[in-house]
Amino acid sequence: MEQWPAVALIRSKREGRALSAAQWHALASGIANETWSEGQIGAFAMAVALRGLDAQECSDFTFALRDSGRVLSWQDIPGPVLDKHSTGGVGDCVSLALAPLLAACGAYVPMISGRGLGHTGGTLDKLESLAGYNVNPAPAQLQKIIRDVGCAIVGQSADLVPADRRLYAVRDVTATVDVPELIVASILSKKLAGGAQALVLDIKTGSGAQTPREADAEALAQHMQAVASNGGLPLAVMLSDMGQVLGRTAGNALEVRGIIDLLCGRPHCPRLRALVLAQAARLLVLGGLADSDTAAQGTLEAALSSGAAAERFARMVAALGGPCDVLEQPDAHLARAPLQITVQAPTDGFVQTIDVRALGECVVELGGGRRVPNAAIDHAVGLADVAQRGQWCERGAPLAVVHARTQAAAEQACARVLAAFTLGETAPAPVSAWRWLGAAV
Repeated sequence: MEQWPAVALIRSKREGRALSAAQWHALASGIANETWSEGQIGAFAMAVALRGLDAQECSDFTFALRDSGRVLSWQDIPGPVLDKHSTGGVGDCVSLALAPLLAACGAYVPMISGRGLGHTGGTLDKLESLAGYNVNPAPAQLQKIIRDVGCAIVGQSADLVPADRRLYAVRDVTATVDVPELIVASILSKKLAGGAQALVLDIKTGSGAQTPREADAEALAQHMQAVASNGGLPLAVMLSDMGQVLGRTAGNALEVRGIIDLLCGRPHCPRLRALVLAQAARLLVLGGLADSDTAAQGTLEAALSSGAAAERFARMVAALGGPCDVLEQPDAHLARAPLQITVQAPTDGFVQTIDVRALGECVVELGGGRRVPNAAIDHAVGLADVAQRGQWCERGAPLAVVHARTQAAAEQACARVLAAFTLGETAPAPVSAWRWLGAAV
């Protein structure tokens, strides 16, 4: 491979000049093998933030990141390899149900997930609520689990897209996390390296989202669709509402318990269940396992009612080192906070607005998220029975139940929760829970 000095490539982007595919591969290789310093990576990221990338460059950069490490191959798998990605929200535990549900319908789901980012929870943190669950299995073990169980939700291994791992760490401290072209390259490089053959992208909007404005979400979707098309990856994009907590809980163990209830047919949040089924149905169609969303819905309902999806979840947990009786005895394996305090509505009224970001930050302050990298997580804390937008609440009715470790933390959280809700005499206008953005590409 021809070599280009880091400073020359940085200068080209700073001055708005396009890089060739070979130059993008040299850049990604330099980041991955650590011949680029963190300062140089930061300068490059800022140059992209200020100058942007054209469509071809964004594609070339994505593929260069993908090729900076190992690319998983599933050629001998007797079914489609499907995946999804969410831009993150509060109470977004869709992946925990989606992966085993798809596996129960004949798909294979090697899902590379992440940890919490800011006020949004992380799928890996939630699964680590189950003692022993290993989010970093050896490659051979991952391959075996996918073949035997059909799904595995794990973290990014050291040799999978290593250039993105370094780049993301620098972006997190250089105000370049929200640069659209860098978001696209980061997400799609990992999905392509993971061997996905079809993908659903769930872009959250609203007060609890990383991209609150729909216009920004639509622009991000267009970038994603262009790169996915160039990479031959069938992609469907959903815009979904994060103007309220997705389910009724926010917090690691609380969300896992909610998903177990959903999979086992116990009382659950209808909004969360409907979103899981909508994304799963579209993936079954993309993967050729159903002719339409309507036909797919029937297949998915059968997988839930028969217990097949719950059984896949239990097998995945056990195969990755978690408890073998998680369905039968979830309370024995999911930590429970010592204090549960109900936040009561101060007056009669409809829930008109919710500051969902504030609720997510409340969970972080309770210990359910991180303020600094590698900080310990308290899996037991969080919010349960969270009221939803449009819900009528009489004075004294619960807005949420705070699960806390100490009285001081509980009192502070209760005040934050109360401030996050606005009640009024009239019901707010209904908001669509989600919509698909154009046709799949």
